[in-house]
Amino acid sequence: MSTLDSNSQQPGTGPFGVVQDGTQETVTVLIAAFEGWNDAGDAATDTLKLIREHLGAREVFEVASDDYYDYQYSRPVIRRSLSGEQKLHWPSTTLSRASVPNTNLDVVLLHGWEPSYRWRAFTAQLLEQATALDVDFVVMLGSLLADVPHTRPIPVTLTSDTEQLRAELDIEAPQYEGPTGIVGVLSHMAALAGFPTLSMWAAVPHYVAHSPSPKAQLALLRRLEDLLGMSLPLDPVVEDSQAWERGVDELAEEDPEVADYVRQLEEAKDTVDLPEATGDAIAREFERYLRRRDDRD
Repeated sequence: MSTLDSNSQQPGTGPFGVVQDGTQETVTVLIAAFEGWNDAGDAATDTLKLIREHLGAREVFEVASDDYYDYQYSRPVIRRSLSGEQKLHWPSTTLSRASVPNTNLDVVLLHGWEPSYRWRAFTAQLLEQATALDVDFVVMLGSLLADVPHTRPIPVTLTSDTEQLRAELDIEAPQYEGPTGIVGVLSHMAALAGFPTLSMWAAVPHYVAHSPSPKAQLALLRRLEDLLGMSLPLDPVVEDSQAWERGVDELAEEDPEVADYVRQLEEAKDTVDLPEATGDAIAREFERYLRRRDDRD
């Protein structure tokens, strides 16, 4: 199931064992995101959708919706094409798979709606499919509302129940106690099943909680790039993020109370955090530049 022990013996490959020439044994990483409670500003699911579209991922499994969803809560949606043709979309959970060009990385993308009931059976079915697809690692994506300013880099918190991942990435074990969503449940069950599991949560400013939240999406995408050594088409998201921030700036300027609150959040953030232009941040940005240059070449 896991290639963690063998990958850890290969210098320079990082915690997931991904290399750029694609000559090593394939590493399969499942990346999961769910609509709803775990997805403030749709940042997590928008991240997954961009990866799926960029790689042209092919659907390999769909959960039977009638077994897990209450349609009075998770209602089906009617959409129309440009020609006016009507199509009914049911809440569902799907697994798609793709290979990342010029690497030994395969990704399995799990996109779904939080189920209404039978969560144990739901997670067991997904983990059974992960085993069948030879998944080596699990990365859970989420986004939550937090007291953070929109004018600063969006914080992304990484935690893991897997001791060796914590050591390699210098991150902590989860400390949260309280009600949880399907992301927390699936992460816990995946770790119990023996999958090395990482949780990645972006903090969305609570005073601009509506969707989309491109700045939080961009933060998640950049962390995934760093972790997996892959290159993603971030330019459109960067532009959307800048436009989003300008729009929030304009709204804040129109309301003195909001503007004052944002300044308080900025002061608190700047007091706690080191400057963004640290050596680690510069190194990560340079690695992104090299990956994009190689892709263009």
